[in-house]
Amino acid sequence: MPVWLREYSWRQTGSAVYLSLPLRGVRVTPANIFCTDQYLKVSVPPFLFEAILYAPIDDTNSTAKIGNGIIFFTLHKKEVAMWDSLTLANADKEKLQYLRENAVLKAHEKAKEETEAKKVTKQEHKKYALEATMKLEEAERKRIENLKEKERQKVTKELELWKKQQKDAEKQKRVQKEGELYQEVQQSKEKKKEKMNKTRIPNEGTSKMGLKPTKGHGSYSMFSENLKEEQLPAPRSAATIKINFTSRVFPTALRESRIAEEEEWLRKQAEAQRTISADLSELEDLKEEEKNPDWLKDKGNKMFATGNYLAAVNAYNLAVRLNNKLPLLYLNRAACHLKLRNLHKAIEDSSKALELLTPPVPDNENARVKAYVRRGTAFCQLELYTEGLQDYEAALKIDPKNETIEKDAVKIRHLIEGTTQDS
Repeated sequence: MPVWLREYSWRQTGSAVYLSLPLRGVRVTPANIFCTDQYLKVSVPPFLFEAILYAPIDDTNSTAKIGNGIIFFTLHKKEVAMWDSLTLANADKEKLQYLRENAVLKAHEKAKEETEAKKVTKQEHKKYALEATMKLEEAERKRIENLKEKERQKVTKELELWKKQQKDAEKQKRVQKEGELYQEVQQSKEKKKEKMNKTRIPNEGTSKMGLKPTKGHGSYSMFSENLKEEQLPAPRSAATIKINFTSRVFPTALRESRIAEEEEWLRKQAEAQRTISADLSELEDLKEEEKNPDWLKDKGNKMFATGNYLAAVNAYNLAVRLNNKLPLLYLNRAACHLKLRNLHKAIEDSSKALELLTPPVPDNENARVKAYVRRGTAFCQLELYTEGLQDYEAALKIDPKNETIEKDAVKIRHLIEGTTQDS
């Protein structure tokens, strides 16, 4: 039996009530105090204090201070007035019981409202954080693009400057060569003149000592006339030799290549390019990052995490159109279809993911387990328990230590046995 506390003191003003409740020898915590707009209860075993207040109070702004074995309450009145007493007088048991139950019900409703408000606030904060993260990622992407553009412009200017320097150097070399060639030609002319002067033969009617030039037309010998008419041959014309090389897509030499593997790689690249260019008219308005399947997959994952399953499906759909060889796209889209109750589509995507997750290797074990479980879950929700059990057993073969999958498999077996007995 609780010990009812009858000793307390209180005073009031027009707007507040001040209540002092002595509790010596026991430890009091805020959890021991329960207060609503017209009901106050302090339960510290074995002591109990209960009061049906004379008039409603503002329980939100009211306070309780615990210290030195005393609880001091400051209760703010909803209406400014003087109370005749602290508690409601002349109240029968039924009314008191009703007031207690109503106070507890109001407290539960208030706690529920606070929980819902906290939940909404948390979701808003989460949404805001996601939007802020996306803005930061966008700003970072633009910053990186600007840096790349600046670096590209810098490299272009350096390349143009280098080309100009190369042209100037070639022009200088050409002028130098032309000057050297001109000097060689002049030297060759001078040597030939000297040689012709030494080997000149005297004409008839001249003395043996040499020819004396005379005035008139025939004052020079035939050799001097031939020397004037003789000219040096023109330099040989330059020509360009064209060398043809075997056309190659890859940088390695043909003798070092693996033709079969290279042709397979080129075929896959051409197929991927055709896939991207198939709906070019629809993809023209997309940004560069929106044409990246990995970026779309990450965006779909974020939408799934926030519960926006339709937006996640749209992101995965576009990523699949860009690259239909990534098994994780089908696997994640299957999870979205399960949430949206598109069970047949979930089965199709899980099956497609299992087709692409070949050959079975340790690196893709986790993805194969998820594919089997999601397809098995879709089968079970369609009441195809036999097919669902087969997928769960396949997942257990890959991950036999997974207790959750094993428990679900046991439940499916019980459902199958119950269905068999009923039939």
